[in-house]
Amino acid sequence: MKSSSNISDVIFVLFILPLGVWCDGEAESVVAPMGIAEKEALYSIIQGFLGNGWNGSDLYPDPCGWTPIQGISCDLFDGLWYVTALNIGPIHDNSLACAPNVEFRPHLFHLKHLKSLSFFSCFVSTLQHPIAIPTETWGLLAGSLESLEFRSNPGLIGQIPTTFGNLKKLQSLVLLGNGLMGELPMNIGNLINLRQLVLSGNYFTGRIPDSLGGLNELLIFDLSRNSISGPLPLTFGGLTSLLKLDLSKNQLEGKIPTQIANLKNLTLLDLSNNKFSGGLPKSLQEMSSLEELVLSSNPMGGDLMSLEWHYLQGLIILDLSNMSLTGGIPESIEELKRIRFLGLNDNKFTGNLSPKLAALPSVSALYLNGNNLTGELKFSELFYGKMGRRFGAWNNPNLCYPNGLVSRSHVPFGVKPCLQEVTLHGSDHDEKSKLGNGNLDQISQFTTSLGFSSHGDDGLWCTFLAEILMIVLVLNFYL
Repeated sequence: MKSSSNISDVIFVLFILPLGVWCDGEAESVVAPMGIAEKEALYSIIQGFLGNGWNGSDLYPDPCGWTPIQGISCDLFDGLWYVTALNIGPIHDNSLACAPNVEFRPHLFHLKHLKSLSFFSCFVSTLQHPIAIPTETWGLLAGSLESLEFRSNPGLIGQIPTTFGNLKKLQSLVLLGNGLMGELPMNIGNLINLRQLVLSGNYFTGRIPDSLGGLNELLIFDLSRNSISGPLPLTFGGLTSLLKLDLSKNQLEGKIPTQIANLKNLTLLDLSNNKFSGGLPKSLQEMSSLEELVLSSNPMGGDLMSLEWHYLQGLIILDLSNMSLTGGIPESIEELKRIRFLGLNDNKFTGNLSPKLAALPSVSALYLNGNNLTGELKFSELFYGKMGRRFGAWNNPNLCYPNGLVSRSHVPFGVKPCLQEVTLHGSDHDEKSKLGNGNLDQISQFTTSLGFSSHGDDGLWCTFLAEILMIVLVLNFYL
């Protein structure tokens, strides 16, 4: 028994005790290693946005331990926890929501391993407590920051700090839906690692800096919904990696530069609601990767005949509405087999419509309304039934659909029926006459409503009809 006890003691000393020490050390290394300076800086930052009433007392043992804060991420450097991501605002139910009186505290720029910083719906008061982005100290984050976002902050005012140009590692800069204003800093063009530049929904003015054309790693550029003016920089031809370019709802003007065709990878081009003019550049047809081309609401002028549209086989959305375009609709548009939305409305197009437009296999919305198109619509009743109000042909005064070939429930909205032809007998030769003024048409409808056939052969009825026609002819002669 004594020998057995000694063996147990040896096992405990050799195996169990070291295991306990190892587990305890491992627990300490995982749970407790945030440095005091990092912890104090983080707590001060959070209090600046949430208020001094927050003290982190419910966190154990720190924000990177077992009870982390939603929106804060950490990583280990030299055995200590450091903050790598800080997201302020009500992104999730348990996220850090901002207090009414927020402030940027200088400790923000002491987080030397910070890679991602975002503020969502945090600065909301435009009147009581508007706030500007700090201008002086962003260079302190130049060695680490890769993503910087301010989204939906109407109370965030002032200009973009020029010190943003020092953030050389930045890959994503998003300033979306804020109250920012002024001109775009030239030195944003220094951020050569940018993949995403979103400046949409602010009050920016002035011209687009030529320097932005040097961001040849950029994939997404969105400057929509501002008040940017002037021409599109020729340097934009250097944005060869770009996938999406949205400059809509600004005051840009001049011609679309031919250099835009250098953007061979572009899938979305939206220049709508600007002041571009000078016609469509033929170089657009070289952008074979395009899936969405939206140029609507520009006084562009010109026609569609100069482009070979079959080169743009990838197009899914094509919106050329309200552009003062003239001429006919080219047959090459009928080769856009992937097109789902085709908007050609509110222009000055003329001529007849090809029935092949209705045969586009993927089309689900086709708008041709508000033009000067003429002739008969030769689309099938099946097409009208499938499209409904998503087919627009109204406000084309000389366009009609064949009467009697389309059921009343499927007639194209706002399009009149074509006038029927009747043959007049009894003159020296048969004469076909369209019922133009509506006078003969009304008489024909009236006699038919009485139960008589307008082409009957009974002698009495023929005499009666001939007398009516003679009266109408005499009245037309004197009127």
